[in-house]
Amino acid sequence: MYASQWHAMRGFSRDPSVTKQRLKPGTVRRIAGYARPYRWDLAIFILAAALDAVVTVSYPVLLGVIIDKGILPKRTGVVLALAGVVVGLALFDAFLSIVQRYFTARVGEGLIYDLRTEVFGHVQRQPIAFFTRAQTGSLVSRLNSDVIGAQQALTTTLSSVVSSVLQLVLVLIAMFYYSWLVTVIALLLVPMFLIPARLVGRRLQRLTRESMQLDAAMGSTMTERFNVAGAMLVKLFGKPDTESRVFAGRAAKVRDIGVVQAMYGSALFIALTLLASLSTAVVYGVGGKLVIDGVFQVGALVSMALLLQRMYGPITSLSNVQVNVMTALVSFDRVFEVLDLRPLIEDKPGAVPLVLAGQQNGSAPGPPADIVFDHVSFRYPAASEVSLASLESIALPQPERTGANLGVLHDVSFTAPAKRLTALVGPSGAGKTTITNLVSRLYDPDEGTVRIGGYDLRDVTQDSLHDAVGVVTQDAHLFHDTIRANLAYARPGATGQELIDACRAAQIWDLVSVLPDGLDTVVGDRGYRLSGGEKQRVALARLLLKAPAVVVLDEATAHLDSESEAYVQRALKTALSGRTSLVIAHRLSTIRDADQILVIDNGQIRQRGRHEELLAAGGLYAELYRTQFASQEPAALA
Repeated sequence: MYASQWHAMRGFSRDPSVTKQRLKPGTVRRIAGYARPYRWDLAIFILAAALDAVVTVSYPVLLGVIIDKGILPKRTGVVLALAGVVVGLALFDAFLSIVQRYFTARVGEGLIYDLRTEVFGHVQRQPIAFFTRAQTGSLVSRLNSDVIGAQQALTTTLSSVVSSVLQLVLVLIAMFYYSWLVTVIALLLVPMFLIPARLVGRRLQRLTRESMQLDAAMGSTMTERFNVAGAMLVKLFGKPDTESRVFAGRAAKVRDIGVVQAMYGSALFIALTLLASLSTAVVYGVGGKLVIDGVFQVGALVSMALLLQRMYGPITSLSNVQVNVMTALVSFDRVFEVLDLRPLIEDKPGAVPLVLAGQQNGSAPGPPADIVFDHVSFRYPAASEVSLASLESIALPQPERTGANLGVLHDVSFTAPAKRLTALVGPSGAGKTTITNLVSRLYDPDEGTVRIGGYDLRDVTQDSLHDAVGVVTQDAHLFHDTIRANLAYARPGATGQELIDACRAAQIWDLVSVLPDGLDTVVGDRGYRLSGGEKQRVALARLLLKAPAVVVLDEATAHLDSESEAYVQRALKTALSGRTSLVIAHRLSTIRDADQILVIDNGQIRQRGRHEELLAAGGLYAELYRTQFASQEPAALA
């Protein structure tokens, strides 16, 4: 009885608003597709659940028979024989419970694995624009809460429905067999059993929803303050006491609503227990009178009382089945929503591998790795093209934010010669990073073509393109792992000596070699245990280990001090040697020796040439140069 009361409270705390949500057509069919590999496991699981329901109903009947046929007539043999049957059923029921748990685990965990790996792989194929909009916590929720909620449709909910229906049918048959009058009276008490649960349940639903929101707010506070950047901000501004008070306030709300939930839950539990006791008393009262009148025997009365306890649980469970099933189906629908978001960048049918001269991948040398932009125009995609409103912390209303659909590049054409350094300069927001993003095919142009080695990037496989193109950004990201693991991410099969050689070339081995754990030193969250210059040099070592034919640097020295920049510049000479290089630089002194400088402004190339030519020609480049070195002596500008 206690288990059924717990399930009642769990069901009544579910939000019934999910039943009003519309599922996409074909959702149930898709769910069946995921269940198909586990159909035999499900069949055994359902059979075990059905047999368990039969055994559950058999106990009261057998106990009544023991009383009427064995104890009252004082027939010891019958008592012992039927007691042995009860023991056998108990053992069989225990076996069925193990079978159900095993196959529940197989189906449930298998389904969770299938959905999680599919969603993870699908999300990994989304364009970078998707990640700039989607809230990380919402994505993680899809992989955790929604996936677990989805698998419950094929395990917990399915088992509950099958077991409850069969158990209720068998209980009613047995009770009507013993006495239709007592059974009808018991059924008339059902509303008294459900109405209080409904009344308290509505309040519990509101409290559950509010509790989840308060938990999310408290969790968000912890997440933001416990990462390195948030913790540093708190310490730099000296607000730990304020943060403690804010957190204490939010934790207090969670505490208070938890107390209220506990009281309502306790009230519901007590109400269900009280009503079950009252209904049992009514059955004993009416049934006892019938026993005295000789309508049926004492054993039958005991059986009916026990059967009654097994009737209200299934009724309560089935009264909530719509909410439970729809909750599971909505979870499936939210998972499918992510899986149905088609990646903006995909390999076209018949895409070919890109192999370039200078690329160390064991293949025959391909064509020189020149980069060509041929009348390229581009705008960043709108939110509706790359994301889902439900994955964003703040969904923008339609129409999209002003300027979101305006073009970023306008008819850009240039050639970056193979094995030469081409620099991109210009004011912030001019389109320089967008150009480098198109080279690594984080986006596709709306008009025109981007080619490397004569290949249109839309005609080659993304894996081969990423092997051929290496990128280092101004904020190099390192995983919370060892230096060895972060380096080997570029080439998993690299030997220890190759890792050391890459570190030496990147001017970082002198530091790594004196660390207590060497290459096995953990760099911390996002590499925060290393300085900015050290992170950049580890990133360059990773690039050198990859050995790409094309190198893209997006302001790799923008935020470094003079000493770190000197180290990185020496490492860059090795990294760029013999490779086609496309470099964004705000410090114009770092690209004086570039083979070609492209001056980008407002999404167009305004000037192109070498350093001296552009200075002599005047214009935007000379203005940027004079502005950057205005504080220095005039002689330094020569």
